[in-house]
Amino acid sequence: MYKARLVAKGYTQVEGLDYHETFAPVAKMTIVRCLLAVVAAKHWVIHQLDVNNVFLHALYQSQTDYSLFTLVTSTNITLVLIYVDDILVAGNDISQIEIFKRLLSTHFKTIDLDSLKYFIELEVARSHKGIFLNQHKYALHILFDIGQLGARTVPFPIEQNLKLNTEDDDLLPDPCTYRRLVGRLIYLTITRLDIAYVINILSQFMHAPRVPYMTAATGVLHYIKGSPSQGIFFSSSSSMHVTTYTDSDWASWPTTHRSTTRYFIQLGTSAISWRTKKQITIARSFAEVEYRAMAVTTCELT
Repeated sequence: MYKARLVAKGYTQVEGLDYHETFAPVAKMTIVRCLLAVVAAKHWVIHQLDVNNVFLHALYQSQTDYSLFTLVTSTNITLVLIYVDDILVAGNDISQIEIFKRLLSTHFKTIDLDSLKYFIELEVARSHKGIFLNQHKYALHILFDIGQLGARTVPFPIEQNLKLNTEDDDLLPDPCTYRRLVGRLIYLTITRLDIAYVINILSQFMHAPRVPYMTAATGVLHYIKGSPSQGIFFSSSSSMHVTTYTDSDWASWPTTHRSTTRYFIQLGTSAISWRTKKQITIARSFAEVEYRAMAVTTCELT
């Protein structure tokens, strides 16, 4: 199912008059992963609802992510995360969650999907050891659409020391194929840390894709073919301690001499946020690159 909300000339909207007709909150994937990591570690209950045109005013709205709502009492906590009309409800008291679901159903048309199993192309499996999150069906669907289900597998997503630049070989006759493939692979990085770096490289050439870029993208598909079920695991024995790693490559892009920032954040042993991104401007020194990387990482951590 494809869900989208298009707002033409949104700047003409008036608060209190027509905001509620068009706005659809979309949860950040980092918040989704963080919520699942907390649910696994604290052994909370998490349910899923499909709700049409829901707006929550009675709960406290997070100032860092407007799709996240909380309800806290002296003994209980309930978290509500909205992705358009899919809602995740988590907390430490099942009775409080049931009360919330009944209350919501009296005001909106809802479908109670019970325990979380499938959410926006994310497959969720839970046991006493924790929660496993992957995109197995989505990965196989990509391979099927591109005709690579029977392709040979490779052990790495990209060749070591492979350098791509804007002068290599001929332009692709149909750039849309490359753009669509890379766009779908970007969504796959929600649960695949192992391909985040190479997808960042391939996404730099969307404006004018060439033959070597498509060859490299096909190599990623061969890698995914060997491990379509790979994902991330949120352990039930994980702590609530946050650990952050950051790194950078100084002038790693040969054509623009821009540097690359990378970071990785864990909640206990659970991976909740990661990114590889080319810096906007050229850094004059290695120290400047490192400070920029730390600044971006600190913003995400905060």
